[in-house]
Amino acid sequence: MPIYRIIEAPSVLGLWPSGVQHAPQVLMEMGLGVGLGIAETKRIEPPAYDPRRDASTHMLNPAGLVTYTHLLATDVWDAVEDGAVPIVLGGDCSILLGPALALRERGRHGLLFVDGHMDYWDARIEPTGEAASMDLALVTGHGAAALSNIDGLSPYFRPEDCVAYGTRDHLYSSDFIETPYPSTLMRIDVKEAHALGQAGVDQALARLTNNRLDGFWIHFDVDVLDDEIMPAVDYRMEDGLSHAELKRLLGAAFATAKVKGMTLTIYNPNLDPQRSAARNLVAALIEILKP
Repeated sequence: MPIYRIIEAPSVLGLWPSGVQHAPQVLMEMGLGVGLGIAETKRIEPPAYDPRRDASTHMLNPAGLVTYTHLLATDVWDAVEDGAVPIVLGGDCSILLGPALALRERGRHGLLFVDGHMDYWDARIEPTGEAASMDLALVTGHGAAALSNIDGLSPYFRPEDCVAYGTRDHLYSSDFIETPYPSTLMRIDVKEAHALGQAGVDQALARLTNNRLDGFWIHFDVDVLDDEIMPAVDYRMEDGLSHAELKRLLGAAFATAKVKGMTLTIYNPNLDPQRSAARNLVAALIEILKP
């Protein structure tokens, strides 16, 4: 069984201070560390939040995001080199940039992007300039070069090495504008995930376990889950994956022994005062990671 290492990444640089910054603390309080046999975590504090939209990139906090990406990249790779599988607890989806940069510096890796949103907004038309709405675009080489081409390493993940699984904003979001994404990027949306079942999981993992790759990263945004079991997110939509579907996907992914690590994002404790969503999420994660 893998040795896990938890990295707390309470960043809201790609969103706003809505409450997701408290997610690492609450998930640990609900027993995630104990359940995985982890007594200590590494916490990486982000730079100060700036609510002003940058004129050149059309984004919030581009300089802070670059700084934080480098910090996360260092700690993620330190964990991998130590033989651990880092579980990075956000925070918002922009934390994906750190592991993406770390892996790109050291080989060719895939990305299993498990998210209710496609996160492929163009910064020029995204309403508020949130990197959390464009993280998949950035890590596949699209968007402001300050973030998509850090250290000249764009793309961090090649589109043909990525799978977006469980997305549904193109089906249910009232303000959705489909930004074209590369045709080589595989998308299995929520309706396809429901219909295909294990066959959809197999399709996704066939791409990610290809011999051309040195392994793959998992990005798990909890808003991919069904709204009835995970209402504690800032941008809610109907439908979503069940816990059983999540366990089937992530359980099979970790069983490949090719997972380098995972980011977990967007759980907002302020929207879960009784912590019921957090308890159920932690129980599911422990079952997946320690079968």
